Amino acid sequence: METKRSSPMGRPRGFDTDEALERAMLVFWEHGYEGASTACLTNAMGISTTSMYAAFGNKEELFRKALKRYTEGPSAYLARALEEPTALDVATAILAGAVRTTTRPAHPHGCLGVQGALSTSDSGQEVRDLLVAWRTDGYSCVRDRFRRAVEAGDLPAGTDPALLARYVTTFAYGIAVLAASGVGRDELQKLADTALRNWPLV
Repeated sequence: METKRSSPMGRPRGFDTDEALERAMLVFWEHGYEGASTACLTNAMGISTTSMYAAFGNKEELFRKALKRYTEGPSAYLARALEEPTALDVATAILAGAVRTTTRPAHPHGCLGVQGALSTSDSGQEVRDLLVAWRTDGYSCVRDRFRRAVEAGDLPAGTDPALLARYVTTFAYGIAVLAASGVGRDELQKLADTALRNWPLV
């Protein structure tokens, strides 16, 4: 008597993992880590809880993957900005990128990396630490770029690259918070332009 064969190991999943991760990223972006319940995530992703765990791990692991996707996607303007030819161009591109990314009509307003875990319980400590490290890494990249600008004579010799980088990144994070509060793109861009009017010139 012929018996029914079991499904082969490694059978392709019945959903697009890339699309599911994109949807999870948007949920975390809109609701933050703690505000994004498992039910909300799986509903948005169109998969079961079992499939979510099998494909992405637990909620924290899913958030880490979503943050990586956010860094390489919506937040990739930072990496591109660092390649600009002058320090002023770098700062201009960072703030313009922050304005653009945090006010896109088809996306949640604000920044996943800034607001993702501003208020979480003790269970979310690792996610808070992850986002602190994420923001610190961004700041460090800008600081190092400005340090090279000082060495190249693009910024005045007495410029403190760490302080200048802190100024630019703090302003970018402030843009994200204001965007999440409903401040419009035009007003945010005017603020960004104002912030750079007293840029240190050689």
